[in-house]
Amino acid sequence: MAEMRLIVAGAGGRMGRTLIKAIAESKNFKLAGALEDARSPLIGWDAGTLAGLGENGIKLVGDAAQVIGEADGIIDFTIPQATLELAAVAAKAGKVHIIGTTGTTAEEDAKIAEAAKTAVVVKSGNMSLGVNLLTALTKRVAQTLDATFDIEIVEMHHNQKVDAPSGTALMLGRAAAQGRGVDLDKHSVRSRDGQTGARRAGDIGFAAVRGGNIVGDHTVMFVGPAESIELTHKAQDRMLFASGALHAALWARKQKPGLYSMMDVLGLKDF
Repeated sequence: MAEMRLIVAGAGGRMGRTLIKAIAESKNFKLAGALEDARSPLIGWDAGTLAGLGENGIKLVGDAAQVIGEADGIIDFTIPQATLELAAVAAKAGKVHIIGTTGTTAEEDAKIAEAAKTAVVVKSGNMSLGVNLLTALTKRVAQTLDATFDIEIVEMHHNQKVDAPSGTALMLGRAAAQGRGVDLDKHSVRSRDGQTGARRAGDIGFAAVRGGNIVGDHTVMFVGPAESIELTHKAQDRMLFASGALHAALWARKQKPGLYSMMDVLGLKDF
C-alpha cells in the first residue's frame, strides 16, 4: 500500500513537531502539509526545520484548504475550536481525522460526531497503548470492586497545559464510572478546598498537578477500608503519543466513516 499522506495540525507546537519527526522516521507515511494558526509568527517556516530535521520543503500554512487535496488524513493535537474547523474540512473532503485534542465540551463532541458521518474520525483523550490498557483495566477493576473502595484519579502534566483535569484523566474517570454503572457527571469531584465535609460515597475524585516538563503521569487509586490498589502510567516521551496516532491513522484508513476511539483501534472495547 502507498504511503499515507498526512497533514499535521498545530505543527509549530510540541506535539506537532514530534508528529513531524515521527512521520519522517516511518516508511508508511509522508508529510503532506503542516498547519498552524493563521496568526502565528511561524507561518511560512519550514516544518522540518522546526522539528529539528532540516528543511523538508513543507511550509506551515494557516488554511487547511490549501493542503487538504494532497492528503489522506489529518492528525490533530490542537485546541477545541481548531479541531471543530478541521472536522468540517475533513468531513467535506472525506478524509481521515485523528483527534488527540482534549478539553472539548459535550456540544463540541456532538459536532465532531456529526462530521464523522462522512469521515473516519478517531478521537481519544490519549493515543498511548499503555494508557488505553490502563483505561480497560480501570473499568474492569471498578466493575469488580464494590463501593467500599473510593476511586481517586491523580494526573500530572507540564506547566503549559491549559485544561484540567486532563483528557486522559477524564477518560479514566469515564471508564471507572462505566465499571460502576454510574453517570460520571453526577459523581465527579473536580476540586476540594476549605471545609468540604466527609467524602461522599460513590464519588470519583480528580486531582491535577502542573509543573515543569512532566509529559504526563496518571494514577487511578482504589482505596478500600483495609487495602488499596493503584494503577499507574508514566509517559516519558511524547513520541509514544505520536506513534499511537500514526497507528490509529493506518487503522482508520481501512474503516468506513464513523466515530471511533483508540479502544476500537486496539481491540480493547469489549475487554
